[in-house]
Amino acid sequence: MAPSLVDLSRLQFATTALYHFLFVPLTLGMVWLLVIMESVYVMTGQVVWKDMTRYWGKLFGINFALGVTTGITLEFQFGTNWAYYSHYVGDIFGAPLAIEGLMAFFLESTFIGLFFFGWDRLSRPRHLLVTLLMAVGTNLSALWILIANGWMQNPVGAAFNEQTMRMELTDFWAVVFNPDAQAKFVHTVSAGYVTGAMFMLAISSGYLLRGRNVEFARRSFRVAAAFGLASALSVIVLGDESGYTVGEAQQTKMAALEAMWHTEPAPASLKLIAGIDSAHQRNDWEVSVPWLMGLIGTRSLTRQIPGIVEIEARNRERIVRGIGAVTALQALRRDRGDAQARAEFERSKDDLGFGLLLEKYVADVRQATPAMIDRAAADTIPRVAPMFWSFRIMVALGFAMLALFALAFWSTLRGRCGRQRWLLRWALWMLPAPWIAAELGWVVAEYGRQPWTIYGVLPTNLSVSTLATSNLYGSLAGFVGFYTLLLVVEMFLMIKFARQGPGSLGTGRYDQEAAHGAASTPA
Repeated sequence: MAPSLVDLSRLQFATTALYHFLFVPLTLGMVWLLVIMESVYVMTGQVVWKDMTRYWGKLFGINFALGVTTGITLEFQFGTNWAYYSHYVGDIFGAPLAIEGLMAFFLESTFIGLFFFGWDRLSRPRHLLVTLLMAVGTNLSALWILIANGWMQNPVGAAFNEQTMRMELTDFWAVVFNPDAQAKFVHTVSAGYVTGAMFMLAISSGYLLRGRNVEFARRSFRVAAAFGLASALSVIVLGDESGYTVGEAQQTKMAALEAMWHTEPAPASLKLIAGIDSAHQRNDWEVSVPWLMGLIGTRSLTRQIPGIVEIEARNRERIVRGIGAVTALQALRRDRGDAQARAEFERSKDDLGFGLLLEKYVADVRQATPAMIDRAAADTIPRVAPMFWSFRIMVALGFAMLALFALAFWSTLRGRCGRQRWLLRWALWMLPAPWIAAELGWVVAEYGRQPWTIYGVLPTNLSVSTLATSNLYGSLAGFVGFYTLLLVVEMFLMIKFARQGPGSLGTGRYDQEAAHGAASTPA
């Protein structure tokens, strides 16, 4: 069966978003490492710390430029590919995106220029302030984007207006302080910090394995190990908090993540691995830890986490009630004074989104058959196996990185930094790990929200623009080709300057500078 307009629109947005997020985590993490290194330079006056800031800043700058390039496309896609979504929730969703552009993007873009070109024009404290403001701008940018995304996961502070047929903002601060948005922000930026630390640790390990720029590499290794250890611990702790908010606002996603087909007695167990049989809604076998899921998902020993079968049955009831909401809304649009329709709509309006799920199968929801209602109820459950295994691979990589950072930090405390070659090789092999974990995290967050664009409010199949599928095939191919080219350019430049090392600064203080046309006078 040929992909539908909705499928192609989802695929295009997912592809561009996943490409974009190859660049974002490194930007989030590297910028604070630059602040740390430059702070040491300002306090001690040791030139090596300035060189460290400039060298790692060069790699940061390459990544930042390509991250901005890939990110611009995403915001335009809301208008080109998701026009009804933009119309339906533009009052709420557009506000944080506009603030991000006005407050954060211009802040970080302005100060990144001063960072690179202000070394000889600003005093040391003022340049450090520039670097700090650049870091603040970068993280503010992530904050407002994740506030917008968090609202899609948990739509608070808004109400549906039946006269305008749109969601409208009722409480801006409820949107800003949405628990889902705040948990997602701290978890996401911490994952970015891990990415920056792993990047620095791996490249520094490469220098130490080759015996190049040893003192420069050891200092970088120490900073990365300490920062990475703190960040990895934060990711795990804040990931637990994120899991709790998911359990509160998106019980369907929580049940799918755990392959929990039926409600278990409280507190529920945490499944480590399982043989998932989605066709028969069961697990053929599983290895689990008693009580742990109940503590993570409910923070209690008595509250139950509902299972998939029970959630699907509950959603079917909401779809039936939603038929009444859709029907009453249509009556109100014909006659706003219809008191009976007004009463029915007020009674069932919380289930309006569930009634709209039926429009995927029938134009007039009043004509929906029991089979259609069953199919719509089944649609409310994301595929379990991809969710279950994506989450577990992400968590396993997180704990592996925590172990690496802990051992690396311990080696620095014992004065053995760079002397354990097995540890250095492990750091090199782990370089892709944070990117894989981050991409899987977004798969869990976004795929697990389906079939909703706005959870419980607006189904994805109603959110798309009216486009020809041929246009989507062409634009998708164009994006994949162009973004792949950008990724190749990034990899080429990163590998080039990683191989050159601090010798690329041309200071005459580091190895192999002569090979790159720089002065070769030793320090």
